[in-house]
Amino acid sequence: MKKLNKTELKEFLDEKAAFYEQPKFIETDPVQIPHLFTQKEDIEIAGFLTAIISWGNRKSILNNAHKLMLLMGNSPYDFIMNHTETDLDNLEGFVHRTFNSIDLTYFMKALQNIYHNYGDMEGFFKQHNNEDYLQNAIHHFKKEFFSLPHQPRTQKHISDPNKNSAAKRINMFFRWMVRDANAGVDLGIWKSLSPKQLSCPLDVHSGNVARKLNLLSRKQNDGKALHQLDVNLRLLDPLDPVKYDYALFGLGVFEKF
Repeated sequence: MKKLNKTELKEFLDEKAAFYEQPKFIETDPVQIPHLFTQKEDIEIAGFLTAIISWGNRKSILNNAHKLMLLMGNSPYDFIMNHTETDLDNLEGFVHRTFNSIDLTYFMKALQNIYHNYGDMEGFFKQHNNEDYLQNAIHHFKKEFFSLPHQPRTQKHISDPNKNSAAKRINMFFRWMVRDANAGVDLGIWKSLSPKQLSCPLDVHSGNVARKLNLLSRKQNDGKALHQLDVNLRLLDPLDPVKYDYALFGLGVFEKF
């Protein structure tokens, strides 16, 4: 593909973003899990837990996310707030790659702690919403989330941008919660954060496509690469840069660009 100037690149990516940001996108994507719910707290808990296990085979992600909702009685918020020790014992045996029932049990307790102290998950990020980017807020969230006694192994399941992580899964969760729901894919239930603060969920697919389009020169998909991609996507659309996640991901996964 010939090198595109900024106007051509924007036109190309705008067209691809609009093409992929359609309800049919949900059919094969983990975002379908929070779409099962209507209550805000259910949506954000389902979205968060699904995002946390969103790595590896997509079919496996969807199967295990549905299994996880079933373990919570398909009432995530009620489970988080009112679970008993017996309920937590019933999580025994859950596993998605390296995320196991030890991790899941801690996540239930940590989420309950967040809801007790901040009202909901949005409430936490609302308190740390004072910058152009949300990466530092993720760092503070990880500290708060792991403030209860826990096994060290569980910490690896939430990335820390201050340690040069691209924090792909949390940034994907933010996209689901913050971007407008009009196109029928993202849910747009968090009004205290703005789409212009979002960062692209950088993964192997979006990273490879971004490099081919000269949006990214850094070879690793790390925090520094994410910042470079953020800057370049904001030049194309400063108000909604992460709409281009659809273009980059779609081009990589569905078109083998």
